[in-house]
Amino acid sequence: MSCSLLEFCRVQELTAVREFLFQNQKTEPVEEKNQTADNELSWDTSDWESAWDSPDNKEEEGSNIAAAVEEEATEQSPPWLQDCVVSLSPCSDLLVVARDQRAAFLSAKWRTDDGGREEMTLAVTWSGTLCAEEGECVSSVICIPLASQKRSSTGRPDWTCVVVGFTSGYVRFYTESGVLLLAQLLHEDPVLRLKCRTYEIPRHPGVTEQHEELSILYPAALVTIDGFSLFQSLRACRNQVARAAAAGSDAIQPPPLAYKKWGLQDMDNVLDHSSVGIMTLCVFDQMKNASILGGFNASVKGSPPAMSQYVTVGAGPYTGFYYAVEGNSQPLLSHVALAVASKLTSALFSAASGWLGWNKNKNEEEAVQKQKPKVEPATPLAIRFGLPDSRRHGETICLSPCNTLAGVTDDFGRVTLLDLARGIAVRMWKGYRDAQLGWLQVSEERSARDFSPSRSFPRRQALFLIIYAPRRGILEVWAMQQGPRVGAFTVGKHCRLLYAGYRLMGVNSVTSQGWQLHTQQVCLLDPTTGDLRMVSIPFHLALSDKKSERAKDMHLVKKLMALLRNRDVDPDALEAEAKSLLLEIKHPVVKKQALELLLSNKNAPVSCLINVTCALNDTLKQQELEEVDSGLLHLCSSQLKLLQLYTDLQLLHSDAASDDTETSSEHDSLETIEEELCRVGPTLQRYSQFTSKPSVSFAQDSPDLPLPAQAFLSQIQYTEDGEVTVIRGSDVEWNQLANFMFWDCIGGKHSLHKVCDTLEKARISPQQLLSLLLSMWLQREKEVLQKPAESVRNLHTLLVTLSNMAGAVDESWDPQSVSPWWQQVRSTCMQSHNAAAALLAAFVAHHAAKASITSRADSQLQSEWEAVSLELEQWEVLVHQLEDVLVLQTLLLVPPPTHCSIKTLLDGGTGGVADIVSKWVFRQNMAPEQLKEILPKRESDDSDNHVEHREVKEGNGDGTTELLVAVCQRFPHSLSPDLLFAHCCWEYVVQWNKDPEESRYLSWAVEHLKLVSSPHIQLGISTMMWSTFIVKRFSAAAFLMEKVGKAPKDRLCRRDVGMGDKAVTSFLGCCSQLLQILMEADSAADETSAPELSVEEVWSGAEGPASIAELALEQRGVHYPLVQHHCLLASLMHAAMMFSLRVKPLSLFDSKGKNAFFRDLTTIQLMPSGDVDPGLVLLRQEFLLRVLAGWVQAIDDLSDSTSAPGFKLPSCGPKAHWWPSVCLDLACVLQVNLDVLRRHLVCELYSQGLDLRAEEATLEVEDKDVLGSQLLVLTGQRLSYSLLHNQSQTQAAMELLARLPPTLCTWLKAMDPGELRCPLVPLNQTSRLVGRLIEMLPENHAQYSLALHLLEAVEVLTAED
Repeated sequence: MSCSLLEFCRVQELTAVREFLFQNQKTEPVEEKNQTADNELSWDTSDWESAWDSPDNKEEEGSNIAAAVEEEATEQSPPWLQDCVVSLSPCSDLLVVARDQRAAFLSAKWRTDDGGREEMTLAVTWSGTLCAEEGECVSSVICIPLASQKRSSTGRPDWTCVVVGFTSGYVRFYTESGVLLLAQLLHEDPVLRLKCRTYEIPRHPGVTEQHEELSILYPAALVTIDGFSLFQSLRACRNQVARAAAAGSDAIQPPPLAYKKWGLQDMDNVLDHSSVGIMTLCVFDQMKNASILGGFNASVKGSPPAMSQYVTVGAGPYTGFYYAVEGNSQPLLSHVALAVASKLTSALFSAASGWLGWNKNKNEEEAVQKQKPKVEPATPLAIRFGLPDSRRHGETICLSPCNTLAGVTDDFGRVTLLDLARGIAVRMWKGYRDAQLGWLQVSEERSARDFSPSRSFPRRQALFLIIYAPRRGILEVWAMQQGPRVGAFTVGKHCRLLYAGYRLMGVNSVTSQGWQLHTQQVCLLDPTTGDLRMVSIPFHLALSDKKSERAKDMHLVKKLMALLRNRDVDPDALEAEAKSLLLEIKHPVVKKQALELLLSNKNAPVSCLINVTCALNDTLKQQELEEVDSGLLHLCSSQLKLLQLYTDLQLLHSDAASDDTETSSEHDSLETIEEELCRVGPTLQRYSQFTSKPSVSFAQDSPDLPLPAQAFLSQIQYTEDGEVTVIRGSDVEWNQLANFMFWDCIGGKHSLHKVCDTLEKARISPQQLLSLLLSMWLQREKEVLQKPAESVRNLHTLLVTLSNMAGAVDESWDPQSVSPWWQQVRSTCMQSHNAAAALLAAFVAHHAAKASITSRADSQLQSEWEAVSLELEQWEVLVHQLEDVLVLQTLLLVPPPTHCSIKTLLDGGTGGVADIVSKWVFRQNMAPEQLKEILPKRESDDSDNHVEHREVKEGNGDGTTELLVAVCQRFPHSLSPDLLFAHCCWEYVVQWNKDPEESRYLSWAVEHLKLVSSPHIQLGISTMMWSTFIVKRFSAAAFLMEKVGKAPKDRLCRRDVGMGDKAVTSFLGCCSQLLQILMEADSAADETSAPELSVEEVWSGAEGPASIAELALEQRGVHYPLVQHHCLLASLMHAAMMFSLRVKPLSLFDSKGKNAFFRDLTTIQLMPSGDVDPGLVLLRQEFLLRVLAGWVQAIDDLSDSTSAPGFKLPSCGPKAHWWPSVCLDLACVLQVNLDVLRRHLVCELYSQGLDLRAEEATLEVEDKDVLGSQLLVLTGQRLSYSLLHNQSQTQAAMELLARLPPTLCTWLKAMDPGELRCPLVPLNQTSRLVGRLIEMLPENHAQYSLALHLLEAVEVLTAED
């Protein structure tokens, strides 16, 4: 037994407590503002820990957090609980946490956890403001449980009083519900510390009985309140409060409170104190003090006076000892020299003055607060002596329960142990800065004879000092006074050690008879988890070896541990010393612990283990049967047998292998297996090429390492009935044991039959041996594939030998069922990821089972052949499945490799194979078109030639194409093109959802969807993609564009849609394509029947989720107009993002259209119908015109060859060739005039200088007259630029301008060439434009004559050039 930390309570709602106490502070951590206060026990403490260890090291905040908040986070350097005043009731039923003016009371409650166990918790029952005066803060709190006066009480408190000291000097008393009972101003300085002393039953006759007392420390005064008077006053106040509440009145009259007040003198600074209690000097000490202080003629009184001892810590001196004489008797001469006699003999008990009422009306309260009560002066009390240390400042003092010792902390990081009776420091610990102290008094355990009536003397008690060092996060337990450290625990750095130092108030020698006081002495509160833990210390840790046999045995165990840790000790010396220590230990439990320690040590050789265990076993057998512990004797005998088995196996492995002759039947069976090996040889060779690649592994995990005896013993144990059981631990340990038993047999190095005989004699079950054999075989796959024929032959021999063991194959198994023995082999092979080794094992087991069943059937009736077919049928299916998995696994080993098994495929459902291959396609980054070319065609004619042609065409260096084709041939139904494309589509969209910035994933998902030939599958997958992944982001993008009224910037896109602006543009394009596919699939689905999905016969037993194709076929049909409505919106948004246009996309639709957006596509919605508002049509037309203008401007950014009609524009992006046709399609749906768009496109192309493309677009314009008028203006702008605005004007041009008709000249001057994007166009293009213009305009057109004048002017300019 050793020290332990036991959780006995959990604090609830710590987050709510912290938020309440720090709600007006700017130092609240930013991340906690988003947390709720619903029973939250843990939070991220990284900011506290970093701030506690290094205040400059702060966690980075997000860019959206204001600078003021960052300054607030910087100020929050210490942990929050260290800034609070915390007090826990000794009965652990009330916890008070206070800071500044606020406080929270947490009371005990019982609740049932998830496991159905009852546990105690502390939950907030009251929180509020405690202060009554402005500017005062809480400085100290204690919780005093008051004993019940009922006769039926058994030691539980009646209620708990919360005593709070304030910086104003007031001391106030509250109930557990925060009701103020009484308040009194005892001194006009801040209250430094509140401490309480309660009644303790004297352990020995003659020990002075200590009275109850509440002590209040001020910077220069000490107030003590008698416990009995305080107990009666608090009860009276509580009763009065209850009566006033029942009667509805507010005023109460608190009773007077008796107290003593001492003025502490001769000490510069006081920080903490302890009231030791009443003490009486012995006659020698009395005479010594009188002689030193009064000289030779000093008088000494006959009876020594009783004195109250007070110990203070602070500075100047570091520790001070004060003594106050009790009663009204004349002080001794020694005290006259130290204190003023008149003060000591004056009346110390006085009625309390200056009472403050509770719950008075506001006027009375203000009047009382304005007039502060009169404060009684303190009686001076001089220091008797102290421990002077000018540089050391004491911080806290903690009094032991026995009132004889005290622990003191100081600013040097030291903990000092004081002997209060002698007034000296007896021990000091260093390295405990900011330490928190507590005491634990442990009683000796009672034995059976201690309960006899004759045993009247009290039990022994041991004292331990608890030190919590927050800087190091460690809790230590030290035995007193000069004892060693008996325990240490690593705890958090922000805990609080809660030590009350008192018990129930109101207990005396009469009422405490028969009570069992249920109080905690010291507790540790961890604010990060809310756990309250108590320290449990066994009594024997305080005893020396001479007084306790158990302590001596524990010392011997520690000595044995130190011996085993020493690696340099000689084996013989180790054996002799270990044997001596084990035989010297007395207690059987400790002896068993020591033996297990020795057997588990890796440094001890096997011979040492055998000899020591044998010696201990012989010693136990020589003792009488009644005195021998049966468990220890069984452990010794069983471990000896296991060590002998380990030694026998080692000897067999060291011997050379004997010639195991094969029988003719075995040889025939092996020939059949070799034929199977030849059949799958090419596949095994390709598989081994991938598995034989070098990889990183740790040396300690290598299966070739020798198995130590300790590992062997840890995995094998004897049961009470004498059988050996193998315990499955970690995979590494299990594989090491399997390699130790069988690997050398597989390699042909050792005799297979001798090893199996030895294991059978050890009574290890054949099933466990079979499990070990198969684990070893599957794990050593690389080595097996190097020599497959030899390994398979030895495995066959081992498997047949194990099958012939007793208990392996049941002799009377039901013919209608399968053999559990062979089912175990099949289950192991099905779960293995090592496909090649599993296939070879299946070959061997299949033939061994077939031979066994055939021989069994020959000796039985023919009617049982049905069982033979059932067993062998399962083997046939398994072998076929393993061959399929081997081909698939070979493909999956292409880097980056993954693994699969039969169980993986079966659990994956009917789409498991397609799902695995689709993930492989994604990892290989294979484009959809590339996959389409690789997949074998399904036409019946000439399919093999097509496959060979594609393999040559692809010609991948790693044979990826060949492997994928081979897998598709093994799974013709599971990997049909539609299924594979469907799963690839789904895999890519899932990956895109994880990383939306990778727009290529979504684009390829749509491309895979296009390759699905079945419209039913296309329709279902499109619907699932839209509802699962697309519509949420699509609606967010639409609302964002509607809000900002333009193409949003990158930051807004990332905030609302979760991706950048470029990714949003690509996303909207994919949405448009997806909805287009959905509409086409919906139209085509009515014309074709749904496909029938099937799987291969051997994989028909798959049980798992439905495939994507099956789910797609189960989807409901969509509402075509609603899909078209969304497709229209997606196209508009895509255009707006692509060309950065200002538009509110939802505003282009009426109310019906807006309400229909983002609804389920399978529902029927009220759609817009009939004529649209002309204003909406105008908005739509303006947007489409801007799209066309943006496209024309984008294609002009290409090279000059753009103007050539034969130049091909790209198929994606803003320069894509299909944008004009998209705009025209949108115009049809949006009820926009198509001819307006066509004329605008022609004008834009001419304005851009792309005359040839403009001439092509002119052919589609219907209203040539309007187009002619528009082009006339454009021609005039070009000519105006050449004649009037060109910097390089020629003389011929000036002369031409002079010859022009005045009407034409005036018209040209009115033209603005700035409207042209490309005003400088060759004259031959302008001449051609004017010629086409003359053809368009009829002769009766108003501007026909103007066009003729333009033609003449252009011809003159052309001729002159």
